[in-house]
Amino acid sequence: MDLRQELMEGRAVVPSAGAVVPAEGQHPPYIVVNGFSSEVEPVTAYLRDLALGDCSPLTGRRYAYGLLRWFRLLWLLGTAWEKATEAEVAVLAGWLRSARNPQRQRRSPQSSAAGAVNIRTGKASLGPGYAPRTINHALSVVSGFYEFHGHQGRGPVVNPVPASPQRRRVLGHRSPLEPAPVLGRARLRQKVADRPPRSIPDLLWDELFAAMGCERDRALLDSYVSSGARAEELLGVGLEDIDWSGQKIYVISKGTRAREAVPASPAAFLRLASYLDQRGTPPPGEPVWRTRHGQDRPLSYWAMRRVIQRANAKLGTNWSLHDMRHTAAYCMANGGTLKLEEVQAVLRHANIQTTNRYLTVRVEELFDVMAAHYAKPRTPTHYAVGYDPSDIAAVFGA
Repeated sequence: MDLRQELMEGRAVVPSAGAVVPAEGQHPPYIVVNGFSSEVEPVTAYLRDLALGDCSPLTGRRYAYGLLRWFRLLWLLGTAWEKATEAEVAVLAGWLRSARNPQRQRRSPQSSAAGAVNIRTGKASLGPGYAPRTINHALSVVSGFYEFHGHQGRGPVVNPVPASPQRRRVLGHRSPLEPAPVLGRARLRQKVADRPPRSIPDLLWDELFAAMGCERDRALLDSYVSSGARAEELLGVGLEDIDWSGQKIYVISKGTRAREAVPASPAAFLRLASYLDQRGTPPPGEPVWRTRHGQDRPLSYWAMRRVIQRANAKLGTNWSLHDMRHTAAYCMANGGTLKLEEVQAVLRHANIQTTNRYLTVRVEELFDVMAAHYAKPRTPTHYAVGYDPSDIAAVFGA
């Protein structure tokens, strides 16, 4: 069988040649090197353009990994990057659709199978392969790479990634307040299911909160669910970012990278004060959330993620850190106290349509309503006085 066909069917493996490494400068912050540790200059030029356009370092790193995946495929196929066509892009899409994602491997025997639905939470675990959004992002990265080099007069004459001209024309002049039109996808683009965000019901939230083993973790969960801050935003908060009297916490927003205030509940501030009273105040300029064992250092996202994973193993659930933000948004949007635009301001959504997605009914609440509907007794049928029962039975049945 041809190598391209084997890749698209998942029967061949793409060698892990090359790597993404930090650059010596900040434009770009990361570069891609090949299997001989030589810099891939076309990728560096594109990543530099992204960095000069005020792209965040994490976004540049994500694009670097996307292009490393693309160049690994080209190296295996023996195709120069400037001679790539839609045929190579089709191989990339087919390989991502059929290959197993190494990050989905379950190392623990107690772990649920990839793609399985958790009975307690109703959430599906990530599937064994690459998600449709990941495949679409990979195509967008490659498309942007060739669009940049096409503008510079390098690379193929035609961008090898298929595009939808109709979609670009319509979306290019659409107001963000208008509903998104239903348009056909470009070739090779994957269908993405629009699932509502999942929030944690009250009873399961109480279980998760009780599973936290220390005051630090309880204070973090309280701060997450009352402020709606993203996981990494809250973990970077220092003592100088806490307004005790104003009941506000200043975070660096993910999108704008601006220092913005988010409110938090009095209970969250009480738990935070209790945690600092036990732990002691951190050094100036350092985050308040610290590790509990080993060398004193800031609590990382991956360490906090591990805290939630241990609680999940204990409770038989599969909650994630981002579910805390979903829970906060759901409670704010459906609590009957805040207006939708006020919820948008707290969550710092650029588009109110994103906030509007939280105005939804929980599946658990729907089950309760349906259970009451099923338990409702059947209403007896009455007929007017004077009709012979035999005639009614002949017309309407026994």
